[in-house]
Amino acid sequence: MHTFQLKVISSNKVFFDGNAKSLIIPGVDGLKGFLANHENCVFPIDMGEMKIVDENDTVINAFVGSGFLEFLDNSATLVCISAEKPEEIDARRAREARERAEEELRQKVSQLEYHHSQANLARAMERLKVKNRHDINR
Repeated sequence: MHTFQLKVISSNKVFFDGNAKSLIIPGVDGLKGFLANHENCVFPIDMGEMKIVDENDTVINAFVGSGFLEFLDNSATLVCISAEKPEEIDARRAREARERAEEELRQKVSQLEYHHSQANLARAMERLKVKNRHDINR
């Protein structure tokens, strides 16, 4: 299987930099897959689960925050808010963030604060989903 150059850059680190056979990322309207020689595009990504298959057939699953992917001349650059492997996700912290967001949603707040709390809740839920799906220590 052919490969393409992939670089995943989150706000605090380079998460992945190498050759990949495939990439699946969450989009605003569902999952989107990329293989070698994909057409050139810019694609917005939503928070959710990302799956990379590298050139050695190693599967890398991760939570990815919102951002965008640029695929140009068989090279992809994904820039996102966050990218974390399941073992890097602190489940206790994510549960606390979920509880805080749920409490904020129960209070009367401005529309902006309400949408901010909704986004926090969605992010915490997605992180927990990725953590639970791939946690071998359950």
